[in-house]
Amino acid sequence: MKIIGRRDVIDLPDLQLTGIEAKVDTGAYGNALHCHHIELMMKDNVETLRFKLLDPSHPEYEDRYFYFSEFNEKKVKSSSGQVENRYTIKTRLTIFDNNFTTQFSLTDRQEMKYPVLLGRKFLRKKFIVDVSLKNVSHKAKHQVK
Repeated sequence: MKIIGRRDVIDLPDLQLTGIEAKVDTGAYGNALHCHHIELMMKDNVETLRFKLLDPSHPEYEDRYFYFSEFNEKKVKSSSGQVENRYTIKTRLTIFDNNFTTQFSLTDRQEMKYPVLLGRKFLRKKFIVDVSLKNVSHKAKHQVK
């Protein structure tokens, strides 16, 4: 298992996002991704989930929709303790130069500092969290070799 800090920088290649800050949160069960304009629509006669990523003020923001025909809906307890229905998608996450396919719930994290939250379901059996560290994989990626 690799050691990871309380936050790190990840890539979401299927969503064309690189260098996105993520909070590592062992108190959260699942992963969460900041989205807005989340809606169901019909596209080519298939029920499709459509959403925009990040906030317009974020440096990686592109004012465009992403479409997923494979998605789920589940109940998630938010950080405030309220149960919400959220859509979930599976996508690739890159960290420590490794690709993982993992599930993210889509939610409005505008009030949160980090657009991505990595929960213990993803972290388990892959990482040991050292809260005194941060950006461990990002620093390793940019070390002079």
